[in-house]
Amino acid sequence: MSIVLTHAYYLFEDPIEAKIMKPYAPLGLLYISSYLNENHIENYLFDATFSNPQEQLEFIANKKPSTVAIYTNLMTKINVIKLVKILNSDAQYGFPKIILGGPDVSYNIENYLNTGAHYIIIGEGEETTKELYQAITQNTAVSEITGIAYLEDGTLIKTPPRVKMKDLSNLPLPNRDGIAIDKYLKVWKENHGKSSMTVSTQRGCPYTCKWCSTAVYGQSYRRRPAKLVVEELALLQKEYQPDSIWFVDDVFTVSHKWIKDFHKETISQGVKIPFECITRAERLNDEILQLLKEAGCYRIWIGAESGSQKIIDAMDRRVDVNVVKDAIIKTNSMGIETGTFIMLGYPGEDEKDIKETINYLKKANPTHFTITIAYPIKGTSLYTEIEKDITVQPNWETSTDRQIDFKRTYSRKYYDYAVRKVVNEVNYHKEVLKGKDKDNLKALKMKTKSLLATGLMSISK
Repeated sequence: MSIVLTHAYYLFEDPIEAKIMKPYAPLGLLYISSYLNENHIENYLFDATFSNPQEQLEFIANKKPSTVAIYTNLMTKINVIKLVKILNSDAQYGFPKIILGGPDVSYNIENYLNTGAHYIIIGEGEETTKELYQAITQNTAVSEITGIAYLEDGTLIKTPPRVKMKDLSNLPLPNRDGIAIDKYLKVWKENHGKSSMTVSTQRGCPYTCKWCSTAVYGQSYRRRPAKLVVEELALLQKEYQPDSIWFVDDVFTVSHKWIKDFHKETISQGVKIPFECITRAERLNDEILQLLKEAGCYRIWIGAESGSQKIIDAMDRRVDVNVVKDAIIKTNSMGIETGTFIMLGYPGEDEKDIKETINYLKKANPTHFTITIAYPIKGTSLYTEIEKDITVQPNWETSTDRQIDFKRTYSRKYYDYAVRKVVNEVNYHKEVLKGKDKDNLKALKMKTKSLLATGLMSISK
């Protein structure tokens, strides 16, 4: 009796990531594996990132597990459904019980169960996976296990929510030895000259941004003691020698007290690995920025989403756009790189808002910025708001939430061109700020692309 933990993300299928080549290990599965190990449950990890479906199926056929648990998110949904159907239809895999967990399952429970999954884990996975596996292998009732859903004689059964882990210090470290971490380090080194690993220090987010899903960890704030986090960094430094760390937390500086403890521990333990993190502008100040820099922070991603206060308010971001701009400027001035996120096509956004976003990016001048077109994730406030205005609702099994479209101020194509305009207009401005001559060929190409995008926006309204 054993359980296989896996996911269905295959790097070779992702042309964007294959170009960027910044993959990270499946941290959530590694946490579950270490928790199962601690409870003496035989488990095997199959990390599909550098593999393919055939090798994955061969692994499962070889192990013949009683249970297969698959991490599921928006990106991997279609592949997960294919995997579930194969495992349920071919005897060579032993017809294992299939458990699905992750951010995409909580608000699509019946859909996933109807594709052949036997159980859905809602929320955090460690305790629930352990209890569910024990019930499956011991043939005991699952009805007393909190935080799951399943079908019984065609009727949906959803047990009461599981109480979230309060003390994260009880979590064992992720089972990084269970997968080929060296592949990740090698890919990073070959493509970027340095390696990077991920570390999680907290679970949940106390904020209420309407477009953001809190399906797994909820709208909460729970954190591992800073001492334990730095001890983990020391271990990673000894075992893997990463050149940098990516803290995956939603708001790294939400607690100033924790940041002060973290800074103190890095000094007392003599650990300093360059790192980057994400946070909110209002959770930064001069003191916190200085502490972060001294602890090794080289880049901070500061959430913005828009340069228009109207749109920020519509998102329920609860922050002043000028506070965000000033935080980016201040961080830059301290020699720390900055990044920010922009979302176009949010309900109500118009041409004026996009111009304000362009001006905001020019003034703030973040080192890096990324742009996405808003899409509604089921279970979020944004989805609830626009549900009545959905204009494109593709087949659930063969599509993702990214392909859902809704009535916007302008056409979807307009916002596609708007992305091009923002990227080229802002990057042109960056070239000018560098002191490059305005006749510089690279800058001229950017300006030309910006003007072309402007024209295409006009005819696509």
